[in-house]
Amino acid sequence: MRSQIAMHLLLALIGSLGLGFSPTSEATEAAGWRARLQAQRESTAPRPALTAPGTHRVELRHDGLTRHALVHLPPGFRPGQATPVVLAFHGGGGDAAYMADDDRYGLISLADRENFVIVFPSGYSRLPRGKLATWHAGDCCGDARDRQIDDVGFVRALLQHLGQQIPITPQRTFAMGMSNGAMMSYRLACEMSDAFRAIAAVAGTEAMTPCQPTHPVAILHIHARDDTHVLFDGGAGPDAFRDASKVMDFVSVPTTISRWVTRQHCTPTARRTLDVPGAYCETHVGCEGGTEVKLCVTASGGHSWPGAPGARLGRKAPPSQALSANAQAWSFFLAQGARRR
Repeated sequence: MRSQIAMHLLLALIGSLGLGFSPTSEATEAAGWRARLQAQRESTAPRPALTAPGTHRVELRHDGLTRHALVHLPPGFRPGQATPVVLAFHGGGGDAAYMADDDRYGLISLADRENFVIVFPSGYSRLPRGKLATWHAGDCCGDARDRQIDDVGFVRALLQHLGQQIPITPQRTFAMGMSNGAMMSYRLACEMSDAFRAIAAVAGTEAMTPCQPTHPVAILHIHARDDTHVLFDGGAGPDAFRDASKVMDFVSVPTTISRWVTRQHCTPTARRTLDVPGAYCETHVGCEGGTEVKLCVTASGGHSWPGAPGARLGRKAPPSQALSANAQAWSFFLAQGARRR
């Protein structure tokens, strides 16, 4: 009897403190508490503050899912000071940490050297730790596509989230990606052209039908002629994916470039802007808003990131060293950011 009285007194005290319980309507109050907790989880208020140089993990709730990204602030970062922002999208089966690995891509070193903020979003994964993630880039790829994950909405929410602490302007915001991440970059150029000035796509072609950008977006595409995943001349190669249903009949590189040249009314004939042993680049100029459409091709390297500092595992060919994807992308972003829309 005494224990029952004590329990009721305890519940009454907890109820008076506003912790979600009462001795008379526990179920109702519990439901209210769950609703408030869910509202907190759905909030995109920044936490923690992004002020110190280094790599930070940020999380937000979008479309019923907890999404995350790694945000790297270079040593020269100063709160409140405008700086370029680059979003780097991993390939299918990767995640944010994989793309942020400097031994594989060297992007953090590039950001530190050139003093820009680099963001590594993570795609959708069914696994608890987010490994083996993919992007819903239109007609590709994997579970993200099959479950119609709102990755475009996630990117927009992420930019809004970061913009509460870092000055972000479309004029100096860029996207780049590898393979499925390159396809995601193309989707952003199609559906978020108001937010990005330029993209750099490596080893992944456009996977969007239709594509109707509202603002001019500069396009850099980098591809190996001997890619065995996303074939240069179109289609999925023998190394694309064990389950062919998880990918698509990839659009060719020439078709991807032709689409963007037509969309942005560029000069139809490209001029050779780089010609070195093992690689060349061709650029279409005269596009809307002063943008360009540029294609860089390496003779070898397969499905990889040209100029990558690390060797690839297994029997895969090493990345081409004829040109650097990082150097090409950053110089392209700088030139396009300097042009007014």
